Amino acid sequence: MDHTPIPTESDPRWQRVLARDAAADGSFVYAVRTTGVYCRPSCPSRRAKPQNVTLYASPDQAEAAGFRPCRRCNPRGASAAEANAALVAAACRLIEQAETPPTLQALAEAAGLSPFHFHRQFKAIIGLTPRAYAAAHRAGRLRARLAQGASVTGAIYEAGFNSSSRFYEGADGMLGMTPSAWRKGGAGAEIRFALGQCALGAILVAQSRRGICAIALGDDPEALLRDFQDRFPAATLIGGDAEFEALVARIVGFIEAPGIGLDLPLDIRGTAFQQRVWQALRQIPPGTTASYAEIARRIGEPQASRAVAQACAANPIAVAIPCHRVVRSDGALSGYRWGVARKRALLDREGAA
Repeated sequence: MDHTPIPTESDPRWQRVLARDAAADGSFVYAVRTTGVYCRPSCPSRRAKPQNVTLYASPDQAEAAGFRPCRRCNPRGASAAEANAALVAAACRLIEQAETPPTLQALAEAAGLSPFHFHRQFKAIIGLTPRAYAAAHRAGRLRARLAQGASVTGAIYEAGFNSSSRFYEGADGMLGMTPSAWRKGGAGAEIRFALGQCALGAILVAQSRRGICAIALGDDPEALLRDFQDRFPAATLIGGDAEFEALVARIVGFIEAPGIGLDLPLDIRGTAFQQRVWQALRQIPPGTTASYAEIARRIGEPQASRAVAQACAANPIAVAIPCHRVVRSDGALSGYRWGVARKRALLDREGAA
């Protein structure tokens, strides 16, 4: 077996160094022979020539080779992104544990930041404002109570809404329908859908009034439809018209050639934690992957790798929320809701894009 090292310029990790990709922090370090230091990929220091750089999987390997840690980017400690993610994660826990949503001022003070800076960091990491995150969390509690058979009024107050009138003002945005319709399996809700074929087999695409609510892949189109009907058994499913068929064609085209991009309005319904994970997934660039542990670190929950994997498994919108880009820490492909073979095929297509 040939053990000749890959030249730095040919190593795909070098492109992440050139891009100062903070998402790669923690997955490897690079060392510069002319300075004797090693850095995290996002280090703002002036870039060295690739012929003077060696890439290492960990700080321990770099130090064993005689390099010392960079004082500017502190590769042994938490990066700025990781520190901000930890602050935001703590704020999320405050929101989730509070009976009523904390004010922006209270959250910012707890994080030790100004309200403006805290709001900007929270939105950048979570993809939602603190207020929207609190609403998503309460909506999750509401869905759980409705599923358990609680009365609509009881579920509203138990979820933390101070008045039913305030809840009904935003009910459609939280549930995509009235709470009574949700409790009745989507009674009265209209969802357009289409079944088709793509290079990965059968595909089902469904859209509510708010946006795409499902993209499913499989071998049997009828099984995909049955699974979708189980989510909202009383909803009215409407076959797609020519306009909707064109949208489905866009999604199929994206699967065939990921380089064309896919920017669609999504109707994302999940717990607050799931939404945090799904937002982090949408930030993984095509052609790259991240581990479950990396995603956990990015959302400020480094011990939540298993919960991240569960959120990936619960993702109902394939490719648009790219859970196929998440792999195990050793780079191996793990379970995928629509089959590991499809996960491999999607990654192969993106690598060639």
